[in-house]
Amino acid sequence: MKVHQMARIVWLAAATAAAVAMASCGGGGGGTAEAPPPAPTPTPTDRIEPYDTGDIAAKHAMIVARAVPTGRDIARVVLGPMAGGGLLAKSETLGANVPRIGVARDVPALVGVSDLSALMRWTSTGRGTRAAAFSVTSEGARGVRLGVLVRELPSGAVLRFYAQAGGAVMEVSGQEVMASIERNLQAGALDEAARTYWSPDFGGPETTVEVEIPAAAAVSSVKLAVPRLSHYVVSPDEAHEGIGKVGESGSCEVDVMCKPEFMSQSRSVARMLFVRDANTYLCTGTLLNDIGASRTPYLLSANHCISNQVEASSLTTDWFYRSSACNSGVVGADTQRRIGGATLLHATAATDTAFMRLNVAPPAGVVYAGSYYGNLTAGQTLAGVHHPKGDLQKFSSGTMVRFSMCANGTCFSSDASDGTYLTVGWQQGVTEGGSSGSGLFHTLGDKRYVVGQLFGGASSCQTPAGLDHYGRFDVAYRNALKQWLNP
Repeated sequence: MKVHQMARIVWLAAATAAAVAMASCGGGGGGTAEAPPPAPTPTPTDRIEPYDTGDIAAKHAMIVARAVPTGRDIARVVLGPMAGGGLLAKSETLGANVPRIGVARDVPALVGVSDLSALMRWTSTGRGTRAAAFSVTSEGARGVRLGVLVRELPSGAVLRFYAQAGGAVMEVSGQEVMASIERNLQAGALDEAARTYWSPDFGGPETTVEVEIPAAAAVSSVKLAVPRLSHYVVSPDEAHEGIGKVGESGSCEVDVMCKPEFMSQSRSVARMLFVRDANTYLCTGTLLNDIGASRTPYLLSANHCISNQVEASSLTTDWFYRSSACNSGVVGADTQRRIGGATLLHATAATDTAFMRLNVAPPAGVVYAGSYYGNLTAGQTLAGVHHPKGDLQKFSSGTMVRFSMCANGTCFSSDASDGTYLTVGWQQGVTEGGSSGSGLFHTLGDKRYVVGQLFGGASSCQTPAGLDHYGRFDVAYRNALKQWLNP
């Protein structure tokens, strides 16, 4: 089992007034008055339109393009290879076949604040601040996310994450870290889980954390530990036994880059990586527009992927993660990652909905997808854009079979009044683990709108006729989501 309303157009009122004026004047010569022009088609009240950002620049507060700092006296902790290589069996997934790519690993040398404090060597940066850094290596890892336990940070602190091998530097302010912790605590998370800030990974066995504080701040006010990390057994970007990424999804999957008419929807979809109990998993999410096209980054996914604030806080998203050309199998050059997590706004198992607001804006060029909360009927054509097994974006197309009810991993036929899921049969492509949470699109006119998110089902390249089930967006919208999307 894999698991706005827009304001009326001003000229409408003007046209109506003009028609009334013409009718009151009457026609010359006593002839029959000319019929008034037909009224413009009313703006639909059952959908929110998509919004294409085009080349609008986004603020990337947490990502900086700079060289890896040099000259730091870095404290280094090295963990030897995991027993058995930490290999995952194909069956090792979260719930409804959400692929696990990273496994929990203890870091005994950094389990307490005093342990890390003793290793940190503070030096002046020459710009009125002091900095210290530490590096953790987990031998054999295809990526390392550090669970940084934050007990205290002084005002003005900045955390930077990078790899000694070079590449991007990702930066977050201490204020943003503490805000994330506060969201976790307010949501009722246990203390240690709430106070853990998950670093990004850099595709190798080592991750460095640098802490910079104002010169006036006491180094004793930096109270951090790293009791656990997530050791990637599988890189999100490389093929590996059954849970690999590029080229690892089923052979019957359809490359979205071979469907140019779906490029708008492609730019709404992100691959999601998140942490649960120090294990890292993969799902798919869709960026949604609101009635005012405010560019508030609302992300829709599945409850069985992210169901609490701690998980949402660990979220990283990969945008435009697709092939460079139809069936090239090569990652496109425009792929971009965002860290910073999300604020979970609504989560329910009733429609398997997770609805959140990203804490950092997505990259320029994304599309905020439209959504439809009107009626659907069996036989209508629907399509999905998703990341099966975390692979490059794929496309599926089929028809709605029926409404369903789903509970405890089992779905059965229902009707529009009671069924909280849409059941779909595919004619092209299928879905797989990692596709979970991906949006289902319905075409109205020349636009496409989200009508659900993937719960799971039986489809596969081996059983392409297997049915898949999507939580109904219209039900979630009326029950909760409208307060954010259409207040």
